[in-house]
Amino acid sequence: MQTFVRIVEANSYTKAAETLDLPRAALTATIQKLEAYLGTQLLQRTTRTLSLTSDGAEYFRHCLAILAAVEEAEAPFRASDIERPQGRLRVEMPGAVGRFVVLPRLDGFRHAYPDVELVLSLGERVVDVVREGIDCAVRVGELQDSSLIGRQIGTMRSVTCAAPSYLAARGTPHTLEDLAGHEAILHFAGSTGRPFDWDFVVDGVVRRAEVRSTLATNDADGYATLALQGLGLVQIATYLVRPHLASGALVEVLADTPPTPMPVSLVYPQGRMAAPKLQVFARWLEALFAAEPDLSRA
Repeated sequence: MQTFVRIVEANSYTKAAETLDLPRAALTATIQKLEAYLGTQLLQRTTRTLSLTSDGAEYFRHCLAILAAVEEAEAPFRASDIERPQGRLRVEMPGAVGRFVVLPRLDGFRHAYPDVELVLSLGERVVDVVREGIDCAVRVGELQDSSLIGRQIGTMRSVTCAAPSYLAARGTPHTLEDLAGHEAILHFAGSTGRPFDWDFVVDGVVRRAEVRSTLATNDADGYATLALQGLGLVQIATYLVRPHLASGALVEVLADTPPTPMPVSLVYPQGRMAAPKLQVFARWLEALFAAEPDLSRA
């Protein structure tokens, strides 16, 4: 059942074999034996595609429920797993969150849980967690409708700012209406190509401002770099520019109307949180965000 479910989730024998650390031939043999035992075909295979038959879809639904129940029943009694979590844990997160928040502090997790084999994927592409065989992923912003379970672990605060050279040349905006006379640098989502909106909290109400721009990037690090060159105003995650704000290399504007904060969530497939390795990682990640003033939930 586990092999069958992983093949369906990955939509590939090869990817499933990689996540299970088994040779592809072993997975093929397992499915052939399973189909022979059940007396029905579960998967339709061609050279390029893999799909469920109607019986396969029904069996897959039952397998998910059964495996989740088994995991839930066994987890409290696996003392070795609880006391010393182990196994491979695949995690996906935005590149900036990984580079600036998680990776610099990962030694704490490694020392506490040396038997957990972490595989971290950093990038701006929103991956299909189930199909890619990912155990959990960090998501910024409101979660879309999904079969995944979401658990908020933090809140990302942002700041509107610019380099002193830009403000000296163009002046400092004091109201949202002043933004019409300024040049903005936009940050867009790599997955959609759509720029993020400039939203502000004004007297407890969210207001959207239209900004003029001839420069945009989808890279968070590059976004800060462009601002430091004095090329325009940016609306950027505070944790990314906190040192530049402290040094004066960037100056906050419109402080009384801050950008709308965004939730940061950990998402994972149904039933996956029963695994001790994911439980300890989730708790560690929550504590990590709670210790960051620009990312804590409070």
